[in-house]
Order: sequence, then structure tokens, then C-alpha cells
Amino acid sequence: MTTSPQAPEYILEHTFGYTDFRGDQRAIIETLVEGQDALVLMPTGGGKSLCYQIPALARPGCGVVISPLIALMQDQVEALRAAGVSAAFLNSSLAFHEAQQIESQLLNGELELLYLAPERLLQPRTLELLGRAQISLFAIDEAHCVSQWGHDFRADYLQLSCLHERFPAVPRVALTATADQRTRGEIANRLDLTGARHFVSSFDRPNICYRIAPKNNPKRQLLQFLQQEHMGHAGVIYCLSRSKVESTAAWLQQQGFNALPYHAGLSSEMRADHQRRFLREEGVIVVATIAFGMGIDKPDVRFVAHLDLPKSVEAYYQETGRAGRDGEPATALLLYGLEDVVKLSQMAAQSEGNEAHKRQERQRLDAMLGLCEITSCRRRALLRYFDEELAQDCGNCDTCLEPPQTWDATEATRKLLSCIYRTGQRFGASHVIDVLRGGDTEKIRQFNHQQVSTYGIGSDMSANEWRAIVRQLVVRGFLQVNSEAFNAIQLTEQCRPVLRGEETVLLRTLPKATRKAPVNSEPRAAVEIAPEDQSLWEALRALRKSLAEERGVPPYVVFHDATLREMLSARPRNEAEMLAISGIGDSKLARFGEPFLSLLAEFAGAPVESG
Repeated sequence: MTTSPQAPEYILEHTFGYTDFRGDQRAIIETLVEGQDALVLMPTGGGKSLCYQIPALARPGCGVVISPLIALMQDQVEALRAAGVSAAFLNSSLAFHEAQQIESQLLNGELELLYLAPERLLQPRTLELLGRAQISLFAIDEAHCVSQWGHDFRADYLQLSCLHERFPAVPRVALTATADQRTRGEIANRLDLTGARHFVSSFDRPNICYRIAPKNNPKRQLLQFLQQEHMGHAGVIYCLSRSKVESTAAWLQQQGFNALPYHAGLSSEMRADHQRRFLREEGVIVVATIAFGMGIDKPDVRFVAHLDLPKSVEAYYQETGRAGRDGEPATALLLYGLEDVVKLSQMAAQSEGNEAHKRQERQRLDAMLGLCEITSCRRRALLRYFDEELAQDCGNCDTCLEPPQTWDATEATRKLLSCIYRTGQRFGASHVIDVLRGGDTEKIRQFNHQQVSTYGIGSDMSANEWRAIVRQLVVRGFLQVNSEAFNAIQLTEQCRPVLRGEETVLLRTLPKATRKAPVNSEPRAAVEIAPEDQSLWEALRALRKSLAEERGVPPYVVFHDATLREMLSARPRNEAEMLAISGIGDSKLARFGEPFLSLLAEFAGAPVESG
């Protein structure tokens, strides 16, 4: 029996080049094809886009996708057009006559998918236009933007419930990669999706290696990470402030990396240019604030590094999820310090939210700190935050690969707590540590702290080691940072049993600096290519790049790395064998099949077969 061209299975294979659905994809697609609503939580790289693209193609009319970032629509539309889908976007980047042409295509039934920003969608003229067209579904991407608790909050998302009121017969699907239980409820309520079917996929991204380390020399740590593991790879580095973004990008450029800054203070033209280069060139590193990354569709991001502590586990999960969308090995590196805790605590305390909001922010920060300081499997703790249990340790995080050592820090803890008490609980960590180590500073002399009984009793330990103790005791709840008293570290009730000798304190051992490895200037593949295949691999990549540049699209719009690697392994000799490669559908075969078959035949020393 021949599958109908409108059947989801047919579209999956012939348009997108895949033979099997993954996870909940089939159930989600069937729900929408049948005209029902859905709320989809699926990790980045899990195949969310197919969940609305396929039913939009299977149902009569045009699918409307609400996407929060105008700059990303073009690449999404280009990828669909390369697959033979009639797709377009309406946004402010278009000239008036171009927008008119797209509107005519919509009304004439010539479009299969149309991308809109929420601001554009909510304009009365746009709603009137959609009312005159046949709409197959509404897809609300990055639906967590509706959450007023989240750092990606977009006020326009709050008004998208009007779609249910104006188009009651059109199915809607809201999709996001990151939402805890409370945020899911908020999405359902605010988008009027309380009656929708909920699909919650596993949050696990097993290809990402999670690594978290204290800052001791962050520039050296970052440089060592890049030189030893990610030379020539595309990646994103997150910083908390714009000034740190600028200085880090400039410093990386001096070290020979192709690094570009990205933050809201740059001109829209520069931001768009840097984003375009990141998507279309190879080996570009973007140093950014959280203003960058949402909706980024680049599959071959090999690492995400945080040089400052994210303010919540949700933010950390979402930002690290931008690595390894292609399923190949990727790394998430986080460097954090006590100063991050102080800065984020200040931001939470000074926020405009009510007391309940501030309390929630503090709880989220505490959960993030807890993830940093645990000595057990990080992935299990991360998934547990999203109400998912992993049956066993992952084997692909730093605590699994190199189990942290602990030490009995009870005596050191007592020294620290006593010093904080005897100096009046009025000073920050740096001054207390100076007193412990017997320093001779102006502040110590000013407050006569060389006379306290704890002066110099901690001289056997470095300042870094004492900072690690302070940081871990804050996380454990033995100490608190009072942002209203110049970030003074103060004792809590929880420390009483330690001071009385009734409780033992085991802390992480501070990791020693690793030996610097020789710099390798050659890009290292995420999956190693056999030496005998290296020349063909480079030729395939060069051909892909050439075809992409001719069309003005990113290389992955032609073929993903995984498709090239399968091509390298299978060595297809004709169109039928080429169609069997994952990621090659009818349209991509017609556009790109011949040059790749010719290249493979050239390396094989044989002519291209017909058929």
C-alpha cells in the first residue's frame, strides 16, 4: 500500500529525509493533525520543529509559527525551502512590496508555513489577514517566554490567548525546551491551553558532558579548555555583564580565536552580523549575555561555557542545551565563584518583584548553587530538578568521570566561623580571609583585627582554599551573605552544632591546576574520522561549504555533519542509495545530490551510477 503524500510518515521521509519518528513526535503530530491542542516540552535537539512542521504540511492551509526572534526566522525559512517547503516570514526586515507579495501568497494558498514575531501577529491588520486565510495550525515556539518568572519573559506572549478566541477551530501547539512544573502550569493558563494534551519528553541530553569548577584563574581555565579540547569549534561563552562580554571577546581575539561579542548594548546591525557569522561560518565563538541564543538552530555548537553563575537551573539547562543539537559529543563548562553569589543575590534583592518573587529567585539561586557543589552525579541532580529520575549515574559528567575527593573540614570550618564572629559579622569574605591568614592590610590595621584571637590561625591554607570553604558553607546554609550590609558574611543557626563539636563537616577538595597541554591548532572533530577517510571528509565539507555560500545559507542547511558522516561511511553510488542517507529527502537530493555523488565517485575512481 502506497503512503499518501499528506501522511506524516511520507512527509517525514520524502521532505525531511528521516525514516523514523523519535520519542513523542508521532503522538504529538497525530494530535495536531486531528485538530487537538498540545503543550510540548522537549529538550533542545529533540526534534521539536518537526512536531509542528509536519502537521502543518499534512493539514490543509498554512501553518503559522510564532517565533520571538526576527533574526532567526530567515535561517529557519531557508532550511525549510532547501527541503522543498514553501515557507516565508513577515517581519520588519522586509520591504513593503516583499511583505505584500507574501501576504498575497498566503491568501492564495501558496504558503505552507509562515513565521511571525508575536508583536507582528497581534497587530489588528495581521489578525484580519489571518482571518481571511486558511490556517492549518498555530505553533507558539519558545513558549516559556510567557512566564513572568523567567529571564526570557516577553510581554507580547501574554496576549497570545487571543488565538483561541479568534480561531477556535485551529489547533494550537506551545513548545519549549525548559520549564519546571510551575512554569508548565503558567504556560497552560496564560495561553488558554488547560485542555491541551501535555507531552513531556525526557530532559536528558546524554551527549553533553557537564563540568562545573570553581574560578581560580578563569582566563587560564578557559584558555586551557579551548586549546586542549575545542580548537576550531563553534561555541558560546556566557558572561553576566556587557563589559565582561566585550573584554572576554577582545582577549580571545588576541589569543587567536575567532570570537565575537553579543549583547543588547550593541547596535541591531552588529548583533545581526555577529549572529549571521556564527550561523554561517565555521569555528566562530560568540561571547554573550543571555540576550543571545534563544531559538538558535545551529546543530554543531560543540561547547557552551559560563564564566559566571547562571541565576537558575532553568537558565543553565536552557543555555547549555544549545550545545550538541546534532547529538554528537559536546561540553558544558561552568566556572563560578563567591562573587557570583553576591552579585546575583544583590540583583534578586533589588528586583522590582514582590517578596514572593524575591523568595522564589533566592530559592532558584540556591538550587543552582547546590548543583555546583554536589559530589554526586550532576546529570541525576539536574534531571531531578525537572521531576525526572535517572536510574543510574550518567558516566558523562565531571563527578562521574573524576569523582571529587572530600576532606574533613571541621576544624577549618570552626576557625572560619569563629573569625567571622570575632570580627563582628560585618565584613566580606576577602577581609575575613585576610585576618585568618595573618595579613597586613590597611583595613586590618584600621579595625585593629591583628589583635583578635583568630588572627593568623589559618595561615597554613591559601586564600583560594579559604574561598572554596566559604563558598561551600554558604551553599550548605552554615553562612549567609547579607547584601544589605556590604555583603558581610554572617553565621546562621545551622552552624551552632559545628561550633559545639557535635557535627562533622566534609567538603570538596579544591582541584589542583592541571598541566598545560601543547596547543593544537587543528580543529578536532566531535567524532574522530579515521585517517584513511580524512581527505574525503574534508572534501565533503568543502563541497558543502561551497554550495552553502552559493546560496547564502549556513552549511548545515545543505547537510548536517551527521548526514556527511553517514555519506562517508555508506559511499552511495546512485540516487537511490543517496536517498537512504538520513537527512536527505526528495528536494535535497534534487538540489545537492549530483555534486556529492560526483565527488564520491571521483574518490572511488568509478563513474556515477544512474538510477
